[in-house]
Amino acid sequence: MGGGDLRWSWLYLGGIVGAFVAYLTGLALLARRPARLATVAAVAAAIQLLPLAGPVLLSTDVYTYWDYGRLQAVHGADPYDVPPSAYPDDPAYAVMGKAWRDTTSAYGPAFTLASEGVAAAVGDSAAAAAWAFRVLAAAAMLGVVALAAFLARDRPLAAAFVGWNPLLAVHFAGGGHNDAWMMACVLGALALARVRRPVLAGGAWAVAVAVKWIAGVFLPVHALAARPPARWWVGLVGAAGALVGAATWRYGLDWLEAFGPVAANLREQAKYSIPHRLAGLGISEHTAALILAGLFVLAYLWLLWQAWRGRARLALTAGLLLAATSWLVPWYAVWAVPLAAVEEDDRPARVLALALSAYLLRDAVRL
Repeated sequence: MGGGDLRWSWLYLGGIVGAFVAYLTGLALLARRPARLATVAAVAAAIQLLPLAGPVLLSTDVYTYWDYGRLQAVHGADPYDVPPSAYPDDPAYAVMGKAWRDTTSAYGPAFTLASEGVAAAVGDSAAAAAWAFRVLAAAAMLGVVALAAFLARDRPLAAAFVGWNPLLAVHFAGGGHNDAWMMACVLGALALARVRRPVLAGGAWAVAVAVKWIAGVFLPVHALAARPPARWWVGLVGAAGALVGAATWRYGLDWLEAFGPVAANLREQAKYSIPHRLAGLGISEHTAALILAGLFVLAYLWLLWQAWRGRARLALTAGLLLAATSWLVPWYAVWAVPLAAVEEDDRPARVLALALSAYLLRDAVRL
């Protein structure tokens, strides 16, 4: 990498760190002196939308989504059975991440079906594909900000906790990642339960899991604490049945193969994962991963027990999962941050969400 590239990387890192310090300062000021929700929301919208003015940032995942969508929409191939490398002349293949070219889709069928629609709409334009996924991710983030504010007691602080976070802005409006879709569904499910729409709340949980499987980790914690009514289960099972039917109609049973790439990711060590960092202290990566996985299982059992006693600590569940996973990338911070914004009384979860966000600022920056 040339010196010019390194200078831009250092400039970016300095900027994002400065923005994060300003974010923490803003949260501290809001905690002392509340502001109008409209003002906080306007600043949040500006922060979350600003990266749309620039190029795709720090990831090529939007092109991977595009390629998986084009496999079915353009080539009539099943993205859960056929990897992108089967069509090397496709315009998406040249710009997608090389690590995923021989890998079938790891995403849930709801997202894959949506990706087909995006691929059909944007045609052969890589720029249009990137723009579409980034706009959708940014819109999902605005929805997450609004839902967090709705669910929290201190609405301005919750909106700022999510919407003023520069890491999230960079990786969603900037990178177009689909985790924002999942979290919009999770918070939407919580909001629908709050306004006593149990059928729709259960359905939203099903959609969240069908976007990314990780939402399934949060679902039992919520269900044990909330003791939802029968209509919630009707919504969950009904929506899940409809999604399974649509996925099976479109992809046969191959969509179940998505768990294979997910498991493969978990066997790998991302550079900034905590197990990988522990391996640098002389512990083998495999041993570190097993230790942290075991600790998370114990913590998850405790969290389920807490939920059974009536307290759903979803934010702490997300934060501990991020600390334990061997595949950790910066946009995964969105699993914990919005839930921590909503669960105002869970100070350890809030501290962990902020600490993980700060820790992940450096990740994906080429230095």
